[in-house]
Amino acid sequence: MKKVLTTAVILLGFLAVNASADVYARCVACHGANGEKAAMGKSKIIKDMTKAEIAAAMKGYKDGSYGGAMKGLMKGQVAALSGADIEAIAQKIGK
Repeated sequence: MKKVLTTAVILLGFLAVNASADVYARCVACHGANGEKAAMGKSKIIKDMTKAEIAAAMKGYKDGSYGGAMKGLMKGQVAALSGADIEAIAQKIGK
């Protein structure tokens, strides 16, 4: 029983790490692998933003208080992200 429990804990930890690592994958098509693209030719280049700026922007898109021309599109993209997901993306891409 102890071996099964240990294996389950290791597996859950592995899944949690991989889930947070892959959360940026949905952003790559528009923003580039490293946040180097201006999405649809309209967005800021997010790799030039700080971690705090990225997190604030994503939270603002989520609650509707941030954004310009792509506000509606981005609101849909971030709607299902948790606070931890937003922080993981900011940590991965931001300065």
